[in-house]
Amino acid sequence: MTGSRQSEAIGRIPGVPTLLPGDDGYDEARKVWNAMIDERPVAIVQCRNTEDVAVAVRSAAAAGVPVSVRGGGHNIAGSAVRDRALMVDLSGMRKVSVDPGKRVARVEGGAILADLDRACQTHGLAVPAGVVSDTGVGGLTLGGGFGWLARLHGLSVDNLLAVEGVLADGSHFRASADDAPDLFWALRGGGGNFGVATAFEFRLHPVGPEILFGPTVFALEDAGGVMRAWADFMERAPRACTVWADFATAPTAPFLADEVHGEKALILMQSWAGDPGEGEAILSPLTNHPAALGGFVARRPYVEAQSFLDQTYAWGARNYWGATNYASISDDLIREVVDVTATLPTSESDILFIAHGGAIDDVPVDATAYPHRNVRFMSSQGARWRDPSDDTRMVEWVKHCSARFARHCLDGAYVNFISEREGRENDAYATNRQRLAEIKTRYDPSNLFRINQNVAPAGTAAD
Repeated sequence: MTGSRQSEAIGRIPGVPTLLPGDDGYDEARKVWNAMIDERPVAIVQCRNTEDVAVAVRSAAAAGVPVSVRGGGHNIAGSAVRDRALMVDLSGMRKVSVDPGKRVARVEGGAILADLDRACQTHGLAVPAGVVSDTGVGGLTLGGGFGWLARLHGLSVDNLLAVEGVLADGSHFRASADDAPDLFWALRGGGGNFGVATAFEFRLHPVGPEILFGPTVFALEDAGGVMRAWADFMERAPRACTVWADFATAPTAPFLADEVHGEKALILMQSWAGDPGEGEAILSPLTNHPAALGGFVARRPYVEAQSFLDQTYAWGARNYWGATNYASISDDLIREVVDVTATLPTSESDILFIAHGGAIDDVPVDATAYPHRNVRFMSSQGARWRDPSDDTRMVEWVKHCSARFARHCLDGAYVNFISEREGRENDAYATNRQRLAEIKTRYDPSNLFRINQNVAPAGTAAD
């Protein structure tokens, strides 16, 4: 069925706000964070509640078109929007309710991290989540979800108590340890393969109101030794400590000398979620490293730390990432990374190394659908640019980086870091893929929710 005929088959859904191609607001509503994505859904349903979602899903199924789901619209692969699909837009569903006594937050499916962080910090509480405040809670969580608190309190999925939403047949569901536990297992890392998640319930932890947070910058010529020191530091660091290593272009910032601005550099992003005084002593080998060119590690409100990188990853640019897992950081890998950093294609491109371990490893690999529990480090080698004519060059640069790192890495890749729109299912779900396919067969046998790193129903040709 062609796109125009699909639009006619769906039409305007009675009682539910619907945008069709040509309508005012349609082009704005179909935009997502990654400017490489320019797709035209047959309809955009701007849902206000779970019943609107159910009506939209039933309409898509009846018209024979797949469903994409927009929460924050921040996914690198642009899975919120697709040509000839129906977009279920949850961006109007952003309510966050906090029960400080029970330490539980209820979060609607369109909420972004800023909504969640602000609501929880009112009570001195937080959910382990991502590191850019306009990231959608839903997409982040369904893929796993990690950030500055993950080593201390686990992934977002490790703190998930329940999910509510709509299945492929339009029925409502609640999944938890007691309700549909198979579906609950799959939702914790299986992405958007199983339905539309319209609400999440999270366990909360005391955090802040201030944490120790900020960058320390090193010249690229010193980066090899500093990277070795960082990797060794993170192997024994307390769980309250998270430090990520970013090979990037030094910012124009007052804590750096003018001659450092715009130079290739290693930036250690440091976070300490315990007592700030204790954290200053723990982080001292990095913040006071003799090769440091400058830094801005300081006590700051948790919500400020959570938005510190917002401008670095702001909307409007074209983006392509590679994603790689490691059991350790070898000296050979460090030499590769320093060498490749000299070729960063734009001032917004970077090679980011993320330290895991701690509470993430406490959870068995088969306890949730998220499979990357044996990973101590990840890298995301990313190009960021503005001119569409540079697309091929930028993508090839990322692929070249990934190929150079490949001999040092583990199998697999974090699903939320995969730029490809399909075909990386084994990397994303690893040993859990077969179980996910069996659960998919029960809850979405027609594969209505296939705009993702897709888990096809068991026994189908794509399985």
